[in-house]
Amino acid sequence: MNLEATLLAQSHFPPAGSKVDLGVSGGPDSLGLLLLAMRAGLEVHVHHVDHHARSTSTDEARHVAQICAQVGVQFTCHDVSVDPGGNFESRARSARRGVLPPGVLTGHTMDDLAETVLLNMMRGAGVDGLSPMVADPSKPLRDVRRSDLHYYVAQSSVVPLYDESNEDPAFVRNRVRHELLPVFCDIAGRDVVPLLARQASVIYEDRRWLEQMSLPDLALEIEDVDCRVLRDWEPARLRRWLRVRLSHHDADGTHPPSSDEVDRAMAVIRGDVVATEFSGGARLSRSGQRLTLD
Repeated sequence: MNLEATLLAQSHFPPAGSKVDLGVSGGPDSLGLLLLAMRAGLEVHVHHVDHHARSTSTDEARHVAQICAQVGVQFTCHDVSVDPGGNFESRARSARRGVLPPGVLTGHTMDDLAETVLLNMMRGAGVDGLSPMVADPSKPLRDVRRSDLHYYVAQSSVVPLYDESNEDPAFVRNRVRHELLPVFCDIAGRDVVPLLARQASVIYEDRRWLEQMSLPDLALEIEDVDCRVLRDWEPARLRRWLRVRLSHHDADGTHPPSSDEVDRAMAVIRGDVVATEFSGGARLSRSGQRLTLD
């Protein structure tokens, strides 16, 4: 089996003939996504986001437009403004999500999945954070290795762009990619990326089972349950219910409460305190044995 056939077998594209939106920056990952999507027989519409964060960003947009014209696919450029400064990655990601169509496919690979697991681990994430991208239809290349994808693009007729910010140690993900993961591999004496991906898949299976088990609980709103009933629940069951009920939603998606916020909510349920506040301005209070979320 040649490399292209191998990559297509590892990919999770919708059936041939499906219309798909692709997020293409012009780097080798997203160009690999474009080439493979076309070989999978998909009807492709490319979306490129110009953040105007670098002097070369307009040239990059023009380069992607030329590639799309070369391969014969529809192209749309979205202009957003993201000022340089702290938390740039998060702000740029939020800006992209604000302009890209729902369900847009991205070129995240197994290596990105492994990096995200480690990043989320450092943030103290639970099972959701330790099983990212698994079964995510917007990440069709999640079982593809980055090095294989880059080699595939290098053998093609398209010329990828290389973003120098991917080497900047000011970004935490870059340090995980270039410093932490190599140390992990050295200590383990093997490539740990497939191990982290496999672990994420196992955790995802457990997570799906827990979600099924908790479906009856999720029918209960905050105001529906007597605190005396909640106090009899197993802590894991109560935490899972609170994480869903206390999540807030915005343009960036769904944001569950932190572990500390869940602990504070449990203190309200126990009666240790009468109220607590969360990020986003929400306030959980208890009167008698009933909860109110404002």
